[in-house]
Amino acid sequence: MALPPSPLAPSSFPELPAIAGVTLRTARAGYTRRQRFDMTYAELSEGTTVAGVFTKSRCPSYEVQLGKETALLGHARALIVNAGNSNAFTGMSGREAVETIIARVAHHLGCQPSDVFVSSTGVIGVPLPIDKAEAGLAEVFTAQPCGWVDAATAIGTTDTFPKGASASAVVGDATVQLAGIVKGSGMIAPDMATMLGYIFTDAAIEAPFLKEMLDRANGRTFNAITVDGDTSTSDTVLVFATGKTGGPALSDWDDDGADAFYAALEEVCRSLAHQVVRDGEGAQKFIEITVTGAESDESARRIGLSIANSPLVKTAIAGEDANWGRVVMAVGKAGEPAERDLLSIRFGATEVAAKGMVVQGYDEAPVAEHLKGQDVAIGVDIGLGEGSATVWTCDLTHGYISINADYRS
Repeated sequence: MALPPSPLAPSSFPELPAIAGVTLRTARAGYTRRQRFDMTYAELSEGTTVAGVFTKSRCPSYEVQLGKETALLGHARALIVNAGNSNAFTGMSGREAVETIIARVAHHLGCQPSDVFVSSTGVIGVPLPIDKAEAGLAEVFTAQPCGWVDAATAIGTTDTFPKGASASAVVGDATVQLAGIVKGSGMIAPDMATMLGYIFTDAAIEAPFLKEMLDRANGRTFNAITVDGDTSTSDTVLVFATGKTGGPALSDWDDDGADAFYAALEEVCRSLAHQVVRDGEGAQKFIEITVTGAESDESARRIGLSIANSPLVKTAIAGEDANWGRVVMAVGKAGEPAERDLLSIRFGATEVAAKGMVVQGYDEAPVAEHLKGQDVAIGVDIGLGEGSATVWTCDLTHGYISINADYRS
């Protein structure tokens, strides 16, 4: 049964531009009992470059293992996404399923197997049925092209709404477009983001430079979110650049338009990352945590994630309880440099604690009012240096337990 949309969901799916050199199709492979489209096929024009970031889980799916290898080659012709079955921890049968899919797609397009990328998401430990995969491929190859919202819906699992974002940039004499979709709702603590994200652009970009830009954008967006502190076996983010706008390919930060393209890429990644948090399983509140005054940006990020992953902090926010002591706890356990008597904490615009104690004359009323809203801001200043970071999370409610207790049912 499909879940109702998250209360934090956007009012509608955004209008995303068509990307020259990208054709999308979906089909029903039947990986689960749900009657839904669960296979997505993106056909990419010749000359498309690719870059990817993948889970750091030590127990990844074969799709991730192979994707890491083929992404290094830097070129792509197709993407297949299977939803409802992660095909992780499935031994040789899982590998055979992926290799069968790749062989079928490569034969269909007349391309090299290394040009085909496969992602799978869903239940861990259940082999991907090869017969269903092959039936899905036969259907998807001849299906009518679909739009972004159909593709975004088909890649989801426990998602309650499809997620998409777009941006544009001027590169040289041309305006290039970017469009991206993502799935993710639970098992979200990206460490590279179950989370799968795909971004497509008609810009021409050399693969090594595309990888450099993706790594930077990923660190500031997908790697700065968490729903439950759990890192998936299947996390993948891929960027495909078809080069259909023509002109010289971007290869360096000094190239005309490189900074503009990067800004657009980061904008798309950040929007998609925020939507994943807003669809956090059982989420009722979107929480932004800003850490300043740390010894380094990385230290600030670790402190922020310690706060964001704390069940005590997240349940306090769910209960609209201004219990700033839980934030102190999360800072202290982070394992990063911090000094009690230099620390300050705010909720919204109200400073609640500083110099090792509650602020004199503290009035909880404006904080309580702030916590009633859907968007909650927590600020922490460590008081030691210039390091800063922002991370995003959601609250932890009974809904999270209900969804995951029944996940395989």
